[in-house]
Amino acid sequence: MADEIMLMKQRVEEMEREAKKLRELQAAAEQAASGSEGGDGAPMETEEDKTAIDSRSVYVGNVDYSATPEEIQGHFQSCGTINRVTILCDKFTGHPKGYAYVEFSEPEHIDAALAMDNSLFRGRLIKTCSDCPRLRSRRSEPTFRDSTGAEGVAVPEEAIEAVTEATEVTTHMAVGEEGE
Repeated sequence: MADEIMLMKQRVEEMEREAKKLRELQAAAEQAASGSEGGDGAPMETEEDKTAIDSRSVYVGNVDYSATPEEIQGHFQSCGTINRVTILCDKFTGHPKGYAYVEFSEPEHIDAALAMDNSLFRGRLIKTCSDCPRLRSRRSEPTFRDSTGAEGVAVPEEAIEAVTEATEVTTHMAVGEEGE
């Protein structure tokens, strides 16, 4: 019995060391994240930047759940130069949700991507659109003032779902990166 207690104490000490190490790693990660929010890191995207990105992006629906960003890029490469492919994933499970966004280098490439609507990708007919609720909800909505004078944002119902989805895990690949 004394041996069991001694083993339990050793295990508790080991767990405490691991917890301390995790706290140190978390503090370092938070410090690195807060450091990048300042002027030293990459500049934050402005609303104009986000609108410009949206203007050269397409929503791709009915994407096979096991598709990779590289495969999607390969499917759309004939449309033009691609900056990034983003596959949205469920924030709890990390599994893909079945849709993606393809960002092109120029807005002119959008028409070619839209022509690929109902094309066959990994045995599925994919949907492409550039002016759909999921893409529009990423753009800024008009503001309003309520009776107290406070400013707010008018949020359409389809954007409420998108707000939940916007906080989800994403898998994306910039051109030139290698997949894992």
